[in-house]
Amino acid sequence: MSSFIDFGIAQKQYKMNRITQLFSTKYPIVQGGMIWHSGWRLASAVSNNGGLGLIGSASMYPDILRENIRKCKAATDKPFGVNVALLYPNLEEIINIIIEEGVKIVFTSAGNPKTYTETLKKEGVKVAHVVSSVKFAVKCQEAGVDAVVAEGFEAGGHNGRDETTTMCLIPNVRKHIDIPLIAAGGIGLGSQMKAAMILGADGVQIGSRFAATVEASSHDNFKNKIVELKEGDTQLTLKELAPVRLVKNKFFHDLESLYESGRNVEALKETLGRARAKRGMFEGDLEEGELEIGQVSALIDKILPVEKVFENLIREFNEAKVDLTL
Repeated sequence: MSSFIDFGIAQKQYKMNRITQLFSTKYPIVQGGMIWHSGWRLASAVSNNGGLGLIGSASMYPDILRENIRKCKAATDKPFGVNVALLYPNLEEIINIIIEEGVKIVFTSAGNPKTYTETLKKEGVKVAHVVSSVKFAVKCQEAGVDAVVAEGFEAGGHNGRDETTTMCLIPNVRKHIDIPLIAAGGIGLGSQMKAAMILGADGVQIGSRFAATVEASSHDNFKNKIVELKEGDTQLTLKELAPVRLVKNKFFHDLESLYESGRNVEALKETLGRARAKRGMFEGDLEEGELEIGQVSALIDKILPVEKVFENLIREFNEAKVDLTL
């Protein structure tokens, strides 16, 4: 394979891509910082293959995060970052560790982008924030972030309440902000990546496809479950607490049964309990665990090494037709 991939456009244009410039990567591909999936092995593998790997701090105690950052540094000399959910505990300690360890890229989510953007940028950190609406994309730009990740509701895990699809969200956000835009939600093929960029994105963030990789830190039971999923096997639920897209397993149906007797928030909290996501995705309990994955899982049929995922993405991107006429 050639050392240069032009993404089907002129070399000069490729080199001017705002995401590759911003993060000093080969490709405008970001790996989502997914809880229980995104440890140092996955992040470093993505970075070594030309994308931007992200360590998912939301499933890590501060000391575990520090360990993952250090191991990632040892495993790659390429840029990588940390995803920080702003509603999680130990937030100040996590931010301090990121600064102390010299991480220069942070993706924030699930909170106000103003909270730590200024603090991080003063330390030379580039900041992107994840949103699910035009309103919050504009707030991100006003807060001074370097890039926005606009995520459609096809995505796995926690999601927007408005259920806006990626295809509608990306061109609308593009109309309202000037800073670099990264599309997320329902992207697992190179053709989908090209479609997102045609709609106005400068790059993409991919989660579910990287969840089903050899290097992901999640349990093999869950990885095998991902490749078995078909269309309609996931659904957005728990809007009363925090909307999340889950696999329809026993735990999911236990939640749904509560809706038949009314929207009792306390009952939902009790059923959810603690550590359900860890139980499902990290420990491999496919019945009682919380299994978060996107709709694009229906297109994933193999657990692959990260290197092969990149090979497929680039090939599919370049093979996707763009010269259609009416």
